[in-house]
Amino acid sequence: MRLRTALAGVGVGLGATALANRALRRDPGELEPPLGRELRTYRWRGFDVAYTEAGDPADPDLLLLHGLNAAGSSHEFRHVVDALAEEYHVLAPDFPGFGHSERPPLLYSGSLYVTFVTDFARDLTEDAAVLASSLSGAYVARAAGSVDFRSLVLVCPTATTIPGRRTWLRSLLRSPVAGEALYNLLTSKPSIRYFLADHGFAEAAHVTDEWVEYDWLTTHQPGARYAPASFVSGFLDLDLDLGAALADLDAPVTVIWGGRADLPPLDRGRELAETAGARLLVVEDADLLPHAEFPEDFLAAVGEYLEPGGTTATVERESEPKR
Repeated sequence: MRLRTALAGVGVGLGATALANRALRRDPGELEPPLGRELRTYRWRGFDVAYTEAGDPADPDLLLLHGLNAAGSSHEFRHVVDALAEEYHVLAPDFPGFGHSERPPLLYSGSLYVTFVTDFARDLTEDAAVLASSLSGAYVARAAGSVDFRSLVLVCPTATTIPGRRTWLRSLLRSPVAGEALYNLLTSKPSIRYFLADHGFAEAAHVTDEWVEYDWLTTHQPGARYAPASFVSGFLDLDLDLGAALADLDAPVTVIWGGRADLPPLDRGRELAETAGARLLVVEDADLLPHAEFPEDFLAAVGEYLEPGGTTATVERESEPKR
């Protein structure tokens, strides 16, 4: 009798979880274009990759590559794209499995994204400067062995976000009931706000409702959990000595770091820049997303460094206590 009661309880619990999952799938809401402009489509490996094109095609190409996380998309650049498009021909894709791009149930990997960056850059850009964030900085470093880039500006670049690969966790998050429920918990609005305030923005007050809403919508589109399942289980990382890889490139490299970042900390940025022989720019009051939190300061810092030349610099702001 006890076993029957327990099984009945499990059945009720699973049923309620399935209903909750179904409710979230039913109508998450319309996902607006990430950069407020009409989207274009790049056909890659049999599915559609969405990207934004901005600026005069006659201007030098600038490739914007967003960071990889559960809510990753080119929306990350929404506060800087207009200014950049005044001087550059900007192309900003949503990586396969994220944003407005198609999200087939692939086993996503870092090597797949290196191939994507290589193909996208080769097919749609010429002698491009690159502005890349977090893991996409490592993808660019490896793609640069096959594609000529004019210069690289990398925001808190890393080849590893979650050490080790956990096949069991990826399988769990891809599973239809329990995995979907866990994913919905990880990508709830309170969770999104927490992670943005913890290691995206230095000040919690700078995390707007609009930003949280967009991230929530993008994480609840059809097929949204497959690429993040690979991210949180470590499969989007690369086995790469990033500093050494950057040191081997002919293109000039600039590393930008938030002075208040701790995942990874500024000391890691200094070590990386020294190993790579790269310039280091520090936006003092920022965390991992200086281009989102302090776009004017970021643009002032990055301006000349998208082109060859320049020197090491620090961008200072009036210090604000972290809340």
